[in-house]
Amino acid sequence: MRPTNPKMRSASVKQPAYRPASVQSSSSPINESVSTMSSNDPLAQYYVKNQPYYMPVADEVELFESAYSVRMPMMLKGPTGCGKTRFVEYMAWKLGRPLITVACNEDMTASDLVGRFLLDANGTRWQDGPLAIAARHGAICYLDEVVEARQDTTVIIHPLTDSRRVLPLEKKGELIECHPDFFIVISYNPGYQSLMKDLKQSTKQRFGGLDFNYPDIEVESQIVSHEGKVDNETARKLVHIGERARNLKGHGLDEGISTRMLIYAASLISAGVDPVNACRVALVRPITDDVDMRDALDSAVLAYF
Repeated sequence: MRPTNPKMRSASVKQPAYRPASVQSSSSPINESVSTMSSNDPLAQYYVKNQPYYMPVADEVELFESAYSVRMPMMLKGPTGCGKTRFVEYMAWKLGRPLITVACNEDMTASDLVGRFLLDANGTRWQDGPLAIAARHGAICYLDEVVEARQDTTVIIHPLTDSRRVLPLEKKGELIECHPDFFIVISYNPGYQSLMKDLKQSTKQRFGGLDFNYPDIEVESQIVSHEGKVDNETARKLVHIGERARNLKGHGLDEGISTRMLIYAASLISAGVDPVNACRVALVRPITDDVDMRDALDSAVLAYF
């Protein structure tokens, strides 16, 4: 576990389950060779070719690189919207490795991860799931909010996260020996999960851990200004509103206002929406239906705008 509590410098919108990473152009020397890859490469679409915006403040980047060098599975813990997913995308870009992201949910089965037999005009054929693709061909596999998946599903990652580094495909009768470049990362929000949905110790102890939190005011203001395309003064006002809401967590709010939500509000303001209305739509209304709490948050918005 890292000695400090590094904070995410940017936030991004959660993506649908099992989706390819961004494939825009990049200025990264590491990724220059990606553009010359054969179209037959099964991982070609998963390379992050456009550098994600990320501002490290501690040693999270160096620690992640070290973990990758020895293929130690990593676990990212922190509140929703603080940017864990953006960090993984940034590290995939920096390492020059393809990234396969899976948004976990309670209906996800083991077959959704490892694969299944499908029917087509020629009969049945096997189709690898995202985890099998990553293990077979050597990608970073990111399981977002892994505790949302059923425990009988998450145990299939156990043989991938110890010295065996194998993935059994029981329905197919195959044992995948992981590609040397295969790397697995999981994330979740420990403050949001109930005891019934927490990870088992047998799973936790297979991973290294990095703690994430919302950044301090100065850094978060830079993020909101950059991502939301607003001036720094407006960004600071939004961050102060976010700080007030976060102080109410556990006192009427289940979760505070995330960096992601602040960027949403900034984007609306940048598009010409009145700041008060932008804050009500992007910050206040989504997080609570309690009339008194809404009034308190609306008052905080009016105090700055």
